[in-house]
Amino acid sequence: MITAKQVKQVAKRCGADLVGIGSMDRFQGAPMQMDPRYIMPEAKAIIGLGFRIHRGLLRGIEEGTFFAGYPAMGYANINDVYAPMVLREVGNFLEDRGYEAMLYQNTSVRMGAGAGKPVAPDKPKPDVFLHFRIAGVICGMGEIGYSKVFLSPEFGPRQRLAFILTDAPLDPDPLFEGQLCDRCMSCVKECAASAISGKEQVKVTVAGKDLEWGKLDEKKCSAVYQAGVPELSPFMPEEVAKTIESVLMRSPEAQAQGMTAYTGNIWAYLREKFPYISRAWESYHHPAAIEGGRGCIRACMIHLEETGKIKNTFKTPFRKRKPWRLA
Repeated sequence: MITAKQVKQVAKRCGADLVGIGSMDRFQGAPMQMDPRYIMPEAKAIIGLGFRIHRGLLRGIEEGTFFAGYPAMGYANINDVYAPMVLREVGNFLEDRGYEAMLYQNTSVRMGAGAGKPVAPDKPKPDVFLHFRIAGVICGMGEIGYSKVFLSPEFGPRQRLAFILTDAPLDPDPLFEGQLCDRCMSCVKECAASAISGKEQVKVTVAGKDLEWGKLDEKKCSAVYQAGVPELSPFMPEEVAKTIESVLMRSPEAQAQGMTAYTGNIWAYLREKFPYISRAWESYHHPAAIEGGRGCIRACMIHLEETGKIKNTFKTPFRKRKPWRLA
């Protein structure tokens, strides 16, 4: 007999910072394209693993002097290297004991979720996309903040997630009942893209629990998350600056100039036209993330640290100087 306690011990020993377990019935009501029960119909449990993003990886962007550390080690290394190794070890533990382990790393969206044809009338289009933040809630690991970023009581917004579906009969953890996000709206105020609405919300119910976050303008977020904005991006070519201005719709002139520069695929456009982002893909196979989570990560983290809401504490505050801005 395998127990949830054993699985958690193995996951922690292999390098996970956080571990939670949810029951598959908590996905009841999920959209077909986001329901992992279609991936593994016999699954009895979902195991959530969390991996801390070191606060120091945000330091170079905060100071305006080193932008590669956060995307290379805070995104690519965790999602593409470290987390898959831990997933594999925990999967080995489960399968050595006769239970299947369906490992789900945080890169699947790059393959094109829902891009295929259904293989049967009653099945979703492949690939099914697991909503990681909702899955984190289902595993009892934390909550979704107003920014739509997943928050844990240990690290606030500073973690990446990965998951395992298994037919092992593991006892689930209770849903997180605390309240980390107090709607301070720092994420809204500090987001360089102004992508998080302060007035419109998205509401869903998961396992009987009501969740709510600010409506996200995904086009603005996708563009600025990678490129930044002209006044907060030391590497931005002039042509790209016009396109970013158009995405943000800051002025009619910028919109008219910039919207002709790409066909709507901002990821492909930035990879081709923004040398720093191109080199990031070539070097560590991930976008450059130049904006550095100015609102949804850094501002949120600063507020949660100041209010004493997270367990991973530091000797000194994160923000030590007035935030920089290009002329």
